[in-house]
Amino acid sequence: MEKVPENCQVEDALGILVGKWKPIILLYLLQQGTKRFSELKHSMPGITQKMLTKQLRELEEEDIIERVVYPQVPPKVEYSITEYGRSLEPILEAMHEWGKKHTLHKQNKWKNKSS
Repeated sequence: MEKVPENCQVEDALGILVGKWKPIILLYLLQQGTKRFSELKHSMPGITQKMLTKQLRELEEEDIIERVVYPQVPPKVEYSITEYGRSLEPILEAMHEWGKKHTLHKQNKWKNKSS
């Protein structure tokens, strides 16, 4: 199948994944399973409650994660990756590996320039 640049779907994919916290949220859910809101918040000390809520809602709207509310007091809300969301695992892993290689590339580039 030929990939025609004007029909490229990378922009659509990035629209779902882009955000400082979305890949981190997804990796936590993929690796550690279902998490409560407070557990996710605690795992990411730099994120605000408002931002975590926003990122979770966006991922839920795309059917990447599932939100389950338990009718109790105090309310209990859990987030988990959907079966569809699991299809992102190899993409996130590839991006992680590329990021590691890129970091090394940049370090080597600066070493060579300063030599």
